[in-house]
Amino acid sequence: MIYLKAFLLGGALCVVGQLLVDKTKMTPARILVAFVLAGVLLSAVGLYEPLADWAGAGASVPLTGFGHALAEGVKTAVDEKGWLGAFTGGLTGTAGGIAAAVFFALLAALLFKSRDRS
Repeated sequence: MIYLKAFLLGGALCVVGQLLVDKTKMTPARILVAFVLAGVLLSAVGLYEPLADWAGAGASVPLTGFGHALAEGVKTAVDEKGWLGAFTGGLTGTAGGIAAAVFFALLAALLFKSRDRS
């Protein structure tokens, strides 16, 4: 059942993204930022945690999940360190994902040779 829930929520997020691409003049970069911001805002009002509990990876893997991780990291750091945590908590909360992205980008750059598309 968890696979179905993850598929439904992940698919719904993909549909929203595709509708934004097709029906608006938003660039892909702005859509990506909008998804991260949506995760932050939903986390701030307390709606993302129940959604993540319900859908599992369908909520934690997409970009909205990255926004949620940023918000949770900031919230935890502010509780521990005060207002300084607002500047450090986001990176602390997402360090694993950022490190993995850098590592796999380096691995892809080393394994594959780039070439012109023409």
